[in-house]
Amino acid sequence: MQFRIADSFVSSLAGLNGAEQKAAKTTAFDLQVNAESPGLSFHKIDRAKDKNFWSVRVSQDIRIIVRRVPGSILLCYVDHHDKAYAWAERRRLETHPTTGAAQFVEIRERVQEVRSTKRVAEPTAAYGNLPFAGVADAELLRYGVPSEWLPDVRNATEDSILTLADHLPAEAAEALLELATGGTPRVSAPQGASVASPFDHPDALRRFRVMTDVGELTRALDAPWDRWTVFLHPAQRELVERSYDGPARVAGSAGTGKTVVALHRAVHLARTNRGSRIQLATFSDSLASALQLKLLRLAGSEPRVLENIDVATLDSIALRLYKSRMGSAAIANADDVSRLIDTALLAHPDSNFSKRFLLTEWRDVVDAWQLRSWEAYRDVARLGRKTRLAERQRRILWAIFEDVRRQLESSGKMTTADLLESLTEHMRESRQLPYDFVVVDEAQDVSVAQLRFLSALGAGRPGSLFFAGDLGQRIFQTPFSWRSLGVDVRGRSTILRVNYRTSHQIRTQADCLLAKELADVDGNKEKRIDTVSVFNGPRPLVATSADERAEGIAVGRWLSERAREGVAAEEMAVLVRSTGQYSRARAAVEAAGLKHFELDASGRVENARVAIGTMHQSKGLEFRAVVVMACDDEVLPLQERIEAVVDDSDLEDVYDTERHLLYVACTRARDHLMVSGAEPASEFLKDLRG
Repeated sequence: MQFRIADSFVSSLAGLNGAEQKAAKTTAFDLQVNAESPGLSFHKIDRAKDKNFWSVRVSQDIRIIVRRVPGSILLCYVDHHDKAYAWAERRRLETHPTTGAAQFVEIRERVQEVRSTKRVAEPTAAYGNLPFAGVADAELLRYGVPSEWLPDVRNATEDSILTLADHLPAEAAEALLELATGGTPRVSAPQGASVASPFDHPDALRRFRVMTDVGELTRALDAPWDRWTVFLHPAQRELVERSYDGPARVAGSAGTGKTVVALHRAVHLARTNRGSRIQLATFSDSLASALQLKLLRLAGSEPRVLENIDVATLDSIALRLYKSRMGSAAIANADDVSRLIDTALLAHPDSNFSKRFLLTEWRDVVDAWQLRSWEAYRDVARLGRKTRLAERQRRILWAIFEDVRRQLESSGKMTTADLLESLTEHMRESRQLPYDFVVVDEAQDVSVAQLRFLSALGAGRPGSLFFAGDLGQRIFQTPFSWRSLGVDVRGRSTILRVNYRTSHQIRTQADCLLAKELADVDGNKEKRIDTVSVFNGPRPLVATSADERAEGIAVGRWLSERAREGVAAEEMAVLVRSTGQYSRARAAVEAAGLKHFELDASGRVENARVAIGTMHQSKGLEFRAVVVMACDDEVLPLQERIEAVVDDSDLEDVYDTERHLLYVACTRARDHLMVSGAEPASEFLKDLRG
């Protein structure tokens, strides 16, 4: 008996409460073990257009919809009795006549509803009045549009296109949305007769999966909200399994599944390269903890796979390797460096450079690039540092930084960049590299010293380095050339364009904060205008209040409304620019009558409590409903960063990274988003309103 599950079953399971999920899982396991068991209660769904649909009783009111044919069972859907039957009566399983992919097709009994639906999102000008009127039937079929839906697609207007997409198979919906926004849809080969089975087509693999044993089914159903552990988009699967002849990078806006690809890539490498050592790395403890949890969900029942994958931050990896190969290390932290600069300034009282400028110049130029001589500092390009410095000014600065270097050496301490540089040189001379493959998540925030270290770990071996990141989410590092450090991803850089996490409305509004095209120093470009979201939601609320108290009341009211709609407290977050605004966030949550907790480095979520955290801490997390509050004029962009700028030309990078930070915070929201501030509000709120 071949036993499959559909993504529609997993997503509907997530909509049940805990007790209902447990009962549904038990019945699913019983079906897999013995579908002919007399204890299972099957009922034919007489009104279903697909005569192979049956219901299976879970409890008094919960039913699983299965498709049963000789030698095969497919778990399709689960819900309360009436909703489950309604789902089955509106769908049938078909093999698409052109693509050859198996797909659920919704019966066209609701066409009038689709046509008359009012506008649910702001359309782009590219939609036109009838965006698909001139597209040939053959082309629409090639994208996976079901034959009986061709007339509705042809008559779709800018008002109905998003609602229409909700009724179509995923590949068809994505293609239509991409066409409507001026893009060129991808087609998943093979086509038609070249497919061995309708379930083997790449588009079918995104929604149907064979479960070979109870353990595999258990993993698939353990966290039904994490469908990525089971179902991959064809574009993602291709990146996961591809062989590369050099360093590779996957990019894409927030929510497009870059982390999913990185995780699956690490597991794929461990499965296909027995005995290999794989490092899955990122830049913060909270992100590393989140990756570890997701890795356990993905491959928790494969100990041989897990034992070959190490998850850690890049700095902790370097510190561990340094201690094991080169000895102990005393690391100078930011406070140590600040004190050393204070001491150096006493010897150079006429420098006329602010403490803030000296700290950033040390961090982003001298220490980052490991400059050890006046000549090196004189000639450095200072990428990302737009303040112009004459040679006379650089001489004064170098005298200060030379003193800092001397103090570091005499104290027996080194910076993390120093440690990485020493370890990099050691790795280049060593024939015993610690890892066969390195997969890096959130790669846009990798530092100069870290990338040099990674280049040494890769040692030019084909496919040994894989990066996942988004230039639009760069919030920590100034831009620099990867190619100059031996990591050239040109020709091996791919952009994901389908957003799974964030609604169309939230994504399009958040994208107003960024340019339509971003480019790195090496000229690799990321276009953002042709990204499509696969689901709709309410329009985000961008609001300003007369003062902080009024804002807290407004935010509290918004949170209360979400709670009444069924959003659990642990599915909500209130994010602020820095901990200085925590009191405002706490007051808003309390005004809603809800409890809260503060995010920490673990990234954990507490049941029945709203998360409060900074925009930085939210990186890598997601919630159903998010409030980004306290977006006041001198809070965002942060006044301290603006005051640290010596030259007006440096303001551009400050504003860019502050915009990126707000973008990161907004795109933590899946369904609901509120962005607010007290007057005078941040100028970024005007951009968000479009």
